Amino acid sequence: MKSAFRKSFILLAVALLGLGVATAQAGTAKNGYNKQKVVYHINNIHTAKGALRNVKNHLNALGDENIEVIVVTHSSGAFALVDGSMGKKDKKTGKVYDFRDTIASLANRGVKFQICANTIRGKKIDKNKISEFAEVVPSGVAQVADLQQKGYLYIKP
Repeated sequence: MKSAFRKSFILLAVALLGLGVATAQAGTAKNGYNKQKVVYHINNIHTAKGALRNVKNHLNALGDENIEVIVVTHSSGAFALVDGSMGKKDKKTGKVYDFRDTIASLANRGVKFQICANTIRGKKIDKNKISEFAEVVPSGVAQVADLQQKGYLYIKP
């Protein structure tokens, strides 16, 4: 009886150990970070450039295959996804920041971009000028909350 119990216990322990190793391998990036799902919340055009730089750095740290990023925009932050909109003027160069190339580059790395329909209506944004990489969602703030409920980690740069 003890022998059968011992064998069962050993089999259970080996099975659980194998499950733990498989889970760790599936959930860990090569550099040691856990795989991540994150939502970046951008609601200010003046902080959007830095926020998108954070997204790029985050991708670089984990590797594109180890992270799922959704950028949700609303209020003035939505203008980062509107072609022809410009960000802050760089104090050193005097140039105004254009978001198009950054958005395209991040989208090509798997980042998803979402823009609030309430903001589009409220700010009278021309739908023809919304980035091809943007998905319109009914409410930016509701979308952020929904993604958090689905397990996305919240980042507000």
